[in-house]
Amino acid sequence: MVTSASALLPSGRLVTEDDVPGEDGAARYRGPSDHLARSLAQRGVRASVLRLPPSVHGEGDHGFVPILIGIARDQGASAYIGDGSSRWPAVHRLDAARLYRLALEQGSAGAAYHAIAEEGVPTREIAEVIGRHLGLPVVAKTGEDATAHFAWMAHFFGNDCPASSARTQRELDWQPTHPTLLADLEAGHYFQG
Repeated sequence: MVTSASALLPSGRLVTEDDVPGEDGAARYRGPSDHLARSLAQRGVRASVLRLPPSVHGEGDHGFVPILIGIARDQGASAYIGDGSSRWPAVHRLDAARLYRLALEQGSAGAAYHAIAEEGVPTREIAEVIGRHLGLPVVAKTGEDATAHFAWMAHFFGNDCPASSARTQRELDWQPTHPTLLADLEAGHYFQG
């Protein structure tokens, strides 16, 4: 089982399990693992790929969402890029864990599976919940202002990368049941401490 990322796939449109990573940007470094799993499957190895979204959320999250919260605290504002319509797919960590088990037990050689519970949460909505919980203004950033606000995170947060898991859900009988990203943020545990 190779872990990959749905955000390595083409952006700006809904991607599916049939899409493959390109050869530029971050895909240049992580995409070869995706391709390797598929080539091993052609040689009889039961290898497959499980792609995670930008947000694998839940208590104990140390990924991009806590980074966005830290940036908002440091900058004194919770921001989104452009009009905030860029979409981030998401999955609760417990739903992702269950999918790993299902993929290992039932998955097909050479298949790609998407651990996507939500196809795309608008980044503006993420910024709004963060701002509300921190008591900070919510602002739009573009161009150099976005880079100054988010630093290296600007590329990731501005990336419109919706993804589907319809085939994964159908083939592995996987149904996400845990809280959505916004519900998880609203629960408040991201803002303690």
